Amino acid sequence: QVQLVESGGGLVQAGGSLRLSCAASGRGFSDYFMHWFRQAPGQEREFVSSISWSVGRTYYADSVKGRFTISRDIAKKTVYLQMNDLKPEDTAVYYCAADLRAFGHYWSDYAYWGQGTQVTVSS
Repeated sequence: QVQLVESGGGLVQAGGSLRLSCAASGRGFSDYFMHWFRQAPGQEREFVSSISWSVGRTYYADSVKGRFTISRDIAKKTVYLQMNDLKPEDTAVYYCAADLRAFGHYWSDYAYWGQGTQVTVSS
């Protein structure tokens, strides 16, 4: 069993930055992939970024590439999403997910989810 708790969301002006954290607890992370998704009101949950827990290989959606950076701290069992140059269209609830599956799957295929953290970017 894996538990995930996100934090770090908030209200920021366009062009600003936020860093989201996803603290994980449980066992056997070495083979897991950690993912960030987001869901805006009335829209489907969409992929943002992924990182492999073991080697740290990263993946990004085109919409965030060059602005967002995903990283992990193995000792702290925490995954981060550094978000720079935020835009109003980045406004959403951001969710952390964990699974043995790599990126590229439909969001509902992933097993473990956090409760989400709200990010609001004002123009």
